Formats: sequence, structure tokens, C-alpha cells
Amino acid sequence: MIKPQQAAYGSWRSPIAADLITSSTVGLGQIALNGDDIYWSESRPWEQGRTAIVRSSANHSLEDVTSADFNVRTRVHEYGGGSFLVFDRTVYFSNFADGRLYRQDVGTGPQPITPETAMRYGDGVFDSQHQRIICVCEDHTVSGREPINTLVSVGLSGDVHPQLLVKGNDFYASPRLSPDGNRLAWLTWNHPNMPWDGTELWVGEIKADGSVGQLEKVAGGLDESIFQPQWSPDGTLYFISDRTGWWNLYRWRERGVSALTNMTAEFGLPQWLLGMSTYAFSSERRIICTYNQQGIWHLASLDTTTGELKTLQTPYTEFNSLQASSKRVVFRASSPTESTAIVQLDLTTNELSVLRRSSHVTIDRSYLSSPETIEFPTADGQKAYALFYAPRNCDYTADPGKKPPLLVKSHGGPTAAASSSLNLGIQYWTSRGIAVLDVNYGGSTGYGREYRQRLDGQWGIVEKSKFGAMKRLGTSTQKTGDRDYC
Repeated sequence: MIKPQQAAYGSWRSPIAADLITSSTVGLGQIALNGDDIYWSESRPWEQGRTAIVRSSANHSLEDVTSADFNVRTRVHEYGGGSFLVFDRTVYFSNFADGRLYRQDVGTGPQPITPETAMRYGDGVFDSQHQRIICVCEDHTVSGREPINTLVSVGLSGDVHPQLLVKGNDFYASPRLSPDGNRLAWLTWNHPNMPWDGTELWVGEIKADGSVGQLEKVAGGLDESIFQPQWSPDGTLYFISDRTGWWNLYRWRERGVSALTNMTAEFGLPQWLLGMSTYAFSSERRIICTYNQQGIWHLASLDTTTGELKTLQTPYTEFNSLQASSKRVVFRASSPTESTAIVQLDLTTNELSVLRRSSHVTIDRSYLSSPETIEFPTADGQKAYALFYAPRNCDYTADPGKKPPLLVKSHGGPTAAASSSLNLGIQYWTSRGIAVLDVNYGGSTGYGREYRQRLDGQWGIVEKSKFGAMKRLGTSTQKTGDRDYC
């Protein structure tokens, strides 16, 4: 074993070069399960950013479902999401070029099922009783007017125009059918709210003719953000709410709403995209879920009868797009040493299988720095949070009496968060002997509603206070736990 050589911080040579940072990666997106098959969306830089749908069969063989002529994306709410669904191995998807919905049966090419109009569709669910798709529709047919959002039904043959189901509010999302097909749940909100500010959860009865009636508001309002309504296999409606100041899991029954979790943790996310999923049912009694504490995500199993929450041990610290069946859960995952991948967890054996990696670039882990969650004082006696990456390179050591330079960065936002996923842009610096502080400033997600709202009416003020605190942190020794920071 070669003994590390001593060299000044910032002078270390590193195998993480700029060409590795800019190398092509696959963008892994939405996941869907259908029988033994797993589907996901995959954006490809070498195909001009086109998004394809990929299917993994029971033997883990991969094949493209959509051809190079189609780009599976939607621009509902501009950011899109929820661009495809699968039912009985038939794929229904939105094509980016024309905004139309297409149907693609096994062994055939895509066929349009919506007309050539300035409509956008997304976040669909299959209604087997009425042989249709229920989805969000965004009407752009009148120029100079704000688009109109509604919930509509789309027939499968393509010879009938979409039928209006629910209207009246500025935005809709997450239409979800009960297992018996008799009730529809959805989210809605109005200007000036964003979905992480205030949304409402509604339920309506599906009538014999397919229309929606007997509407009932379940939860939500101007000061309560509801996320991911989902029906359990036994027909109970679950959802995530931040009514306590933290996004926790709830369920709705005839006797009202009750909490399943009550933690200072975030089980939900800001709904920038349609179709986001942080939990799924493996049975009527078991939920596989994720939650965020201090900027790090965890995978867990929740017993809906006893309320017992058990953390599932995995090497990952970020989870997205959870989908589950009785025997498995599939999700996007990553860690400080692993790039994003589509991962399957066998719920019987607890075995993890990587189905697809976003990048095949490999770096010896002895060159990689893992983040430490920290908090520090900021303006008005408040606290802010960050992920701290210490310098790390197995080939070097530094004078123990010296401290490394500190590079401070902050994520885009406002309601995003610093990610603990492998970031070669950060590792580029830490492997050269430079510490990195990735700041979750006031307004970031992961620390409760009050923290998320710190930027409300305070744009440019909260940030100024934050960077003032960073300046103080950089010019005097601050102690957090048992570590001195430069």
C-alpha cells in the first residue's frame, strides 16, 4: 500500500477531470409497473434529448417501447411529468412534438387518440370500466388567454373528442381512481398559490354514464399543501399533508381524516412535476415510503394497521418515483457514491437489483467525499442547513494544522434542495483538497413548511443574510459537533 503524500490543500491531483463531469448521462424519469414488466422514461442526450419509454421484462432484458420518431414528454403546467401510463401491456403516452396522446399496443406502432388541437395532456389513469383515460388537460387553443386546466376523459379509439369531467379552478393534478372504479380523487388549486403553498383534495362519484358527481372536499385549503392522493387496494384514500408543518401521511375514511405518521420529517415533495410518487402500496396493510430528515432521504415500510414505521436498510440517500407490488418495489435511487439508477428491491429477500444506471462512469470510492449534514446560525437567531463535503483523496494528506479552502454553493430554487446524490462537480473540488458546503438556504425543502416559506416576501433578503452568515463562517472557526470548519 502506497503511503499518502503530504501536500497543501487545493494542490492535490485528482482522477476526476472535467471530461468526466461533462460525459453523457441518461436521464431516468417516471416508472410504471405492469405485471412482471417494468417501464420507465429515459431521456438521451445523444438523441437530441429525446425521451423514450423502456421496458424491462421478467428476465431483466431491456427494449425500447417507443421509436425514434416519438419524444415522450408533456408540457402540462410547463414542467410536465406524468407523460405515460401502462395498462395490460398497452402504453399510452404524450408526444412532445404535437402534444397528442398516443396508444401503442404490443407489436404495433403508435396511434393518436386525441385530435390535432392545441391541447396538452398528462398525469393519466386508466378507467377499465369505461375503457378510457382520465387525465389533466390544458387548453391552449385561444392565444393571448391563460390556458384552461380541466380533468377530462379520453376514449381509446381516437374517434371521439375528450369529454370534460371537472372544471372551474386554475390547476388540476393527480386524478386517481379507486380500485372499484367508482370514485375519482384529484388535487386542485388556484392563483396565486403554488401546489406547495395550498391545495385541495376532492373526491367525486363516477356515474354510470362516466360523468363525475357528488363532489366532496376531503382536505386542504389555502394554507395546507396536499401531495400524492393514492387509493389503497381495499379502497381507502391516502394522501400526504403538511397541516402540522411537516408533510406526513394521512388517510380518509367515513369517519374522517387520521394521521398515520407524525414526524418532524418530510414524506412529500414540492409538486413541480405531475406524477410524482414518494410512497406506494405493496398490500392494503403495507406502504413502502420515503422520508427526508436533515436533507437525507430514507426508505421505510409502514404498517397501516399498527402505524409501525421500519426503516429499510439500503446504500441510497435519494429516492424518487416509487412503484410497488406485493413482492417488489421499484424506484429511482442514488447516493454520494452512486449515480442515479432504476433499482428494484425484492420485498421477500431484501435483495437489491440495479436495472439501469444513468452513467457508467466509475470512480474509486477512496476519492469520493460523502456529505455531513450540518446546521449553522443565520439572521434573526434562526438556523440554516447544509451538506458539508470534506476534502478526500486517498493519495494525499494535508498538514493537520491547516484548514482547507471552502467553496460555498447553493442550489436553484426556491423550493428545491441540495442533493446527496453523487455529484462529480462537487467531487472535482473535494478530491483536489477543497471543502464544499452545499447550502439549503431558507426556502429549501426538507425542513418543514415554515422553513420552506422563509423566502415569501423576502426575496434577496433571506439570501443576503445567508451569505453574511457564510462570510462569518469563512473568517472564524465555527464548531459544529466535534468538527472545526474553516
